[in-house]
Amino acid sequence: MDPSQIKNNQEKLFGIFPPVSTEDWEALIAKDLKGADYGRKLIWKTMEGFDVKPYYRAEDLNGLEYLKTFPGDFPFVRSGRIRENNWFIRQDLVVENIEKANKKALDILMKGIDSVGFILNSSRVPSIDEIEKLMENIYAQIVEVNFICGHQSPEVLDIYLELVKKYNRDLQKIHGSTNFDPIANLILKGKFYNSEKSDFETCKQLIEKSKHVPHFRTIAINAAIFKNSGSSIVEELAFGLAWGNEYLSRLTEDGLSIDSIAPNLKFQFGVGSNYFMEIAKVRTVRLLWAKIVNAYGPSDTEITRAYIHTETSDWNKTMYDPHANLLRATTEAMSAIIGGTNSLTVRPFNAMFEDATNFSERIARNQQLLLREESHFDKIVDPSSGSYYIENLTNSIAEEAWKLFLEVDEMGGFIQAFKKGFVQGKIKGTAHKRDMAIATRKEILLGTNQYPNFNEFILKEIKPEVFNAEDQTNEHALAETLKPYRGAMAFEALRYKTDKFALKHSRPQAFMFTYGKLAMRRARSQFSSNFFACAGFEVIDNNGFKTVDEGVKAVLNCKANIVVICAADDDYPVIAPEILKKIGEKAIVVVAGYPKNIVEELKSKGIKHFIHVKSNVLETLKEFQGLLGIG
Repeated sequence: MDPSQIKNNQEKLFGIFPPVSTEDWEALIAKDLKGADYGRKLIWKTMEGFDVKPYYRAEDLNGLEYLKTFPGDFPFVRSGRIRENNWFIRQDLVVENIEKANKKALDILMKGIDSVGFILNSSRVPSIDEIEKLMENIYAQIVEVNFICGHQSPEVLDIYLELVKKYNRDLQKIHGSTNFDPIANLILKGKFYNSEKSDFETCKQLIEKSKHVPHFRTIAINAAIFKNSGSSIVEELAFGLAWGNEYLSRLTEDGLSIDSIAPNLKFQFGVGSNYFMEIAKVRTVRLLWAKIVNAYGPSDTEITRAYIHTETSDWNKTMYDPHANLLRATTEAMSAIIGGTNSLTVRPFNAMFEDATNFSERIARNQQLLLREESHFDKIVDPSSGSYYIENLTNSIAEEAWKLFLEVDEMGGFIQAFKKGFVQGKIKGTAHKRDMAIATRKEILLGTNQYPNFNEFILKEIKPEVFNAEDQTNEHALAETLKPYRGAMAFEALRYKTDKFALKHSRPQAFMFTYGKLAMRRARSQFSSNFFACAGFEVIDNNGFKTVDEGVKAVLNCKANIVVICAADDDYPVIAPEILKKIGEKAIVVVAGYPKNIVEELKSKGIKHFIHVKSNVLETLKEFQGLLGIG
């Protein structure tokens, strides 16, 4: 078809559909709301400090200057890459035995991994022979090699570069990192590796040593610590950038050029299940980091490009219904890749509560491989560009994170803000809000605080640390530390108590006393069944009893511990006191719902317990456990 004909057809088509103004849309929405509050019904008030509208239009992109840029252009919000969206698929492994670690590394490289992280936990610096054995048959020019070795980074870097030269590898093609991160040590342990001055001197040495290896990054900024301590996305981003800026500021003051420092820094961020927000976060990292580095006057804007490693967050992963972690990690991986991460680790679905297995590690690898090989996520750079929603999220996150970044900067930088307790205070405040949201089901962890698997019981011994925050605080700590934890821990500890109790006693039973109107009794029965199953109680559901006596007989026959009356509000004044009287002390009687008009009447007749959508589920279940002697 002739191009002019296409244009004419388009003109005729769009002539049929006149443009609709925002005012017209808003008027229609107001009509459909029928007087309901627009803000409460349709505006999402995020924990990030900004509101999200129910829809966005082209006019909402006005003023976003970076939209005029292309992938690979400053400020790199649209990716640091130009043609393809390639990323390194990384798997970490703990090195306890050199030969076994090498064998495993070669095995996973054959299975699709192209980035390996060697975690060297030994207090002894490995020898050159050991590192050579560890690297045997690993071709460093095509594999990203990362050493997670803390204060041993200088010695490990020396050995690795010596081996690279020994085997005549092209230094321009060597990718990897040593992840020296004294500030992370301060955050988790409360002190530097040696001393603040000494550790920054080591940073200088690492940068000098690696100057001929342009793609090998020696200094890490592990902002995932914030995510795994319960922070918001804005806090993780702002504090991570302030942390990175601390290195820039201190090292330029010590005489190093920004051109040598910035390419040596490697960010690590956690990725949670807030799908679109996480896409926007990765884009925002590049946008704001480019702005920060550019303020130091680099010789080329390429210097301002952030290198980002992402890792699926532990914070939202669960011990119960652990296969839900596979679904969480998949969407998290998608967010990171669409956002343009440089490398990604998908944590095995069970690694948070037990040793990862060959199966869980294989699935974690394949989650990324599927996204690359079958879904072709590596083919399109910045596919979210131009999305009214994601572009506005990117801008909103950037604005809020920049405000918090400047607040930290005014305190004298990240280290000073941390020593003063500002960083910890902000994150603890957010974590408390999130914990309360989980306890009250405003934030859902599938299979844990909502829709649990009724038939899942954990009977094996679980290490106590699975249920506790990770406290690495050194006895000589200079500041309060952050203690990473998982949001599900409190519910898991609660449910595990029931599972342990059931090994020596009968499992507590919650009996659904369903009565009256079908719709109401079913809705309240489903709600109550999910409620008590979250504590590991056995749930006995029923289709509905025609009379109170029929239901009471069933209760007494099964010897249930808890009886939940599930009926319509107008039935409760009649049946609840009668059920309570006939059951007596044989079970705890609970009313499903909180009928305001008759609550006091029911209480006056002996009804003490109510469960409803505004209940603190966690505390209420703890109370029932206490009444049943579970503890």
